[in-house]
Amino acid sequence: MPADVVVYTTDYCPYCDRAKALLKKRDIAFDEIDVSNDEEKRAWLVKTTNRRTVPQIFIKGEPIGGADELYALDRAGDLVKKLASAG
Repeated sequence: MPADVVVYTTDYCPYCDRAKALLKKRDIAFDEIDVSNDEEKRAWLVKTTNRRTVPQIFIKGEPIGGADELYALDRAGDLVKKLASAG
């Protein structure tokens, strides 16, 4: 069963590390998909999110953005709410 949170990353990305660190700190399970050498997945990600940057984070299938957006959700108390909501 896939995790509620999926983080698309590359192997040379400090923002990816930052996002994963917050999820680990909050004890939130996530699946990581490394798109470093996968042009097809990168193209899908750009098409789906309209963003070329990583990380790209999905919560229950919904793209929420990158590390900055993840931290903003957490600060607002909405990260836990988003994970708890039916989806």
